[in-house]
Amino acid sequence: MILIITHKSDYTADYLINKLNENSISYYRLNCEDIPKTNYSLTYSKKFNLELKGITNFHSVWFRRTKLPDLDDIKDLQERAYIINEFDALLTNFYYTIKADKWLSFPENIYKAENKVYQLKIASTIGFKIPDTLVTNNIIELQAFCKRCNYDVIIKPLSHGRIAYEEETKLIYTNKLKKEHIENLNSFSLTPSIFQKNIEKEYEIRVTMVGNKVFSAKVNSQENEETKIDWRRKKLTFSSYILPHNIEVLCIDLLKKLDISFGAIDLIKSIDGEYYFLEINPNGQWAWIEIDTKAKISDAIIDYLLN
Repeated sequence: MILIITHKSDYTADYLINKLNENSISYYRLNCEDIPKTNYSLTYSKKFNLELKGITNFHSVWFRRTKLPDLDDIKDLQERAYIINEFDALLTNFYYTIKADKWLSFPENIYKAENKVYQLKIASTIGFKIPDTLVTNNIIELQAFCKRCNYDVIIKPLSHGRIAYEEETKLIYTNKLKKEHIENLNSFSLTPSIFQKNIEKEYEIRVTMVGNKVFSAKVNSQENEETKIDWRRKKLTFSSYILPHNIEVLCIDLLKKLDISFGAIDLIKSIDGEYYFLEINPNGQWAWIEIDTKAKISDAIIDYLLN
């Protein structure tokens, strides 16, 4: 039995679950926002036991996404915050008591691997090239960094880069710093951000990793002015790509060092022929890559969870 930890709006989970249904593979989907209405029990009698909807044993767990219950019926905001925190703690306790042979991937390892500066540190130690990078609130240091980079610097969020407004969620893209911004930094508040030397790209690569299986896809982001700095600004088509063997090995090593079994790695192929590591999303989206390239990513995930 496969346990899938997610929420009701996770369309990547929907995509894979369709394949599980087509192949009559047993699974249980735990939509975390529905946990108040889900029958569960954690018991101890000589050993701990977790039961979800009457199921006590899971061969594997696919940890996708979590979403805590809204609990809008609780009007007192402090009480609501307390109970939401208790549900968050409940889920964490689930993770540490579930009987499972393998995870894709264990939540604690995912959360650690999501730290972008930590990713860069690990990637550089195993041999990846990374752009010159700075995280600072020191204006003088940032101006000096920009000067060393010939004022060719990008800025991007330190975390996920989403702002959830009441009416919609907006994404903060990677942007290029303009020289007038750099010269007038005293007019800005330096909130936590990543500054990097801009690498001139030939194209960009998304590497989807499932265990030791490598699925590479190329996107010609430089062919459109709008996507030169961040390909996510426009819907682009990805095509299959064969990575050099040494870069594949680095991708595999990176997952091992981060102690995760899935990752979506973003690379740059520079105009001088070098491969640069940008970041890894330890729980990134991949269904559109499979649709564009026919890569068998979903089959690899199912195979990993079953064996």
